[in-house]
Amino acid sequence: MSGAGAPDFFYREAQRLGYVARSAFKLLQIQNQFKLITSGSSVLDLGCAPGAWLQVACQSLGPPRNGGSVLGIDIKKVKVPHVHCDSRVQTVCADVMNLPKSKLKSLSPKEKGFSVILSDMCPIVSGITTRDAALSVELGMQAVNLALGEAALGVGEVIHGKDKDSIDDSTSASDCDGVLRKGGHLVLKLLESEDTQVGC
Repeated sequence: MSGAGAPDFFYREAQRLGYVARSAFKLLQIQNQFKLITSGSSVLDLGCAPGAWLQVACQSLGPPRNGGSVLGIDIKKVKVPHVHCDSRVQTVCADVMNLPKSKLKSLSPKEKGFSVILSDMCPIVSGITTRDAALSVELGMQAVNLALGEAALGVGEVIHGKDKDSIDDSTSASDCDGVLRKGGHLVLKLLESEDTQVGC
């Protein structure tokens, strides 16, 4: 019998399999269906706490001899889980909303960007669904901006109060370019409300 707050199947399975959170199964399902992370991939995990997606990403790279890397970024310090992770996984404590793309690219292998960008970022949930969904969209747009850079901006759109036409010589070229490599993959999580649901 399960009541409010009782551990569910995925929570128990996560514990049994050594994952730090049940969210591991979200990425496992995506990975099983689409195989986005392969041997040698360079993976960026935005909002990586508590580390379950780091674990799945590292597992998906295969054995260490296959190469690849996983970089997790979170506003709070995250310790790399010792189960399912190896030396290819690193974490950085930083605020994604204020992280220059040039700095992020400098953390990528050979400073060439990432082949897979994951964002399971979630705002501090208030319980007000429209507010939480709006904050989730803001985090998602920042992930898109970091991944695609200027390519993510449509004509007249504004990100962080700066529209496309206002980018001038004082903005470095690397801050206009995204950190997702050509042909790479971007995975985003967004919270939904009645106002933000998208029809299929």
